[in-house]
Amino acid sequence: MTMLEAFRAAAVSSGDRPLLRYFDRVLTYADVDQLSDALAVALQDRGFQQGDRAAFYLQNVPQYVIALLATWKAGGIAVAINPMLTAGEVAKLVADSTPSVLIALDELYTPQVADALASSSVTRIITTSPLDWQTDNDTRVLPGDRLAVPDGAEDLCALTEAYDGRSPADVSPGNDDIAVITYTSGTTGKPKGATNTHGNVVMGGSSYRDWFDLDGDDVVLGVAPLFHVTGLTGHIACTIAAQASLVLTYRVHTEVLVDAIRRHRASFTVGAITVFIALGESAAIHPEDLASLTKIASGGAPIAAATADRFKQRFGTYIHNVYGMTETTGPVLGVPLGHHAPVEAETQALSVGKPMGDTRVTVLDDDGNPLPPGQIGELAVAGPQIVPGYWRNDDATRAAIRDGRLLTGDVGYADGDGWYYLVDRKKDMIVASGYKVWPREVEDVLYTHDAVLEAGVVGVPDPYRGETVKAFVSLRSGHTATAEELVDYCRTRLAAYKYPRLIEIVDAIPKTATGKILRRQLREGVPGQPPG
Repeated sequence: MTMLEAFRAAAVSSGDRPLLRYFDRVLTYADVDQLSDALAVALQDRGFQQGDRAAFYLQNVPQYVIALLATWKAGGIAVAINPMLTAGEVAKLVADSTPSVLIALDELYTPQVADALASSSVTRIITTSPLDWQTDNDTRVLPGDRLAVPDGAEDLCALTEAYDGRSPADVSPGNDDIAVITYTSGTTGKPKGATNTHGNVVMGGSSYRDWFDLDGDDVVLGVAPLFHVTGLTGHIACTIAAQASLVLTYRVHTEVLVDAIRRHRASFTVGAITVFIALGESAAIHPEDLASLTKIASGGAPIAAATADRFKQRFGTYIHNVYGMTETTGPVLGVPLGHHAPVEAETQALSVGKPMGDTRVTVLDDDGNPLPPGQIGELAVAGPQIVPGYWRNDDATRAAIRDGRLLTGDVGYADGDGWYYLVDRKKDMIVASGYKVWPREVEDVLYTHDAVLEAGVVGVPDPYRGETVKAFVSLRSGHTATAEELVDYCRTRLAAYKYPRLIEIVDAIPKTATGKILRRQLREGVPGQPPG
């Protein structure tokens, strides 16, 4: 079954059930089916053909799901673009993926973006407002005014009204056809377009549904960006697979999220650990506010055991680790529902779980040979959710996918009971005086300090040691700590070659939209932006 077939089956059997919940508005499966049909016809009338690409430059709004389904109904491929990217960055992804259509939020389609795309492959611009399909007009996250449709663009809502009641020509995709080109975060280099097929996306969504026991009574809280693979499979695909409903709040805002949880009785979510840190640090949130949210998963960045414990103590709900990549179209390892991940005694690292579904995970040495339990090596993953390759990048595909296995670039190991642990990214390893130091081990120790909110560790040049360990730390509200105090704290808990000689206290740690620490920026001395 393709994603489109899965949606059509849900629209038939659950047509009157809510699919999208956006502030005070609810769109049923039947509503979304009708709206996406209309938009698909509009695309086809404008020359959009099977295999063409439509780029999405959107936040978490209903239009994202409607446009995604419409693109598939028109036989096309969606290109997911991070709404935080600048005009120049958007132009680079457009040049790589060559879409003919851009569907963008009105506030994102600025004159700078228009100029950057003036000579690109994009021939049709469709804009839309975050104020559509709701009447709350919550100014905590939503803009106060509706913008005029830019010159040369068409309005998405106007198109769905103009083509209402019409059905697109049938060009339904197959399992092996590309559903979405999802760009890697580029934390270690130039972003690459992973070609997530319909079969890949179905497997990713089904994995979340089955692992977390989701059904039609569940309400999924959309805290991950929909442009990211977690939003694609952990929100959209798993909602459709379970015939559940999805809550969208435009952007992540702690108070707005809590209001949405209470209003819609959200029961499941998966997102970056930074979201749950923010919820846990807010004095205005009480345990009863999150009472319905009984199934929580976090991926995209490692979870420190101390962070998971702190959240459980406050709200009574355990955060289940999941591990996956853009190239794995969602999760491949996860902590089973109802279980707590074991903690490695020496490093205090929290396990990222066990293989999910039909996933096969192997730990390899530098020569590509499998390693036994307890031995550290590179994680290689095989299974039906692995992408066939990168968009128009044969060299990157050959380097990453060998003998049907994806070489993740992540270093880890398995214990004797089949639990997997991440050590770090291969490229982030620090060599201090000839000794290997993995940043995550140092970060996990820092997280056990009561004053530490977030930590990022990198290697910096040292004339004597070659490299030395440096930590960047942000502090929890109401807590204080000096750099010298934190150095001493680590010295008593880490080997002499591991503890950070340098610690810099900053307002925030630079991260991607999905919570991954941007160690490249830390090495370059670029601070993060404080939340809010």
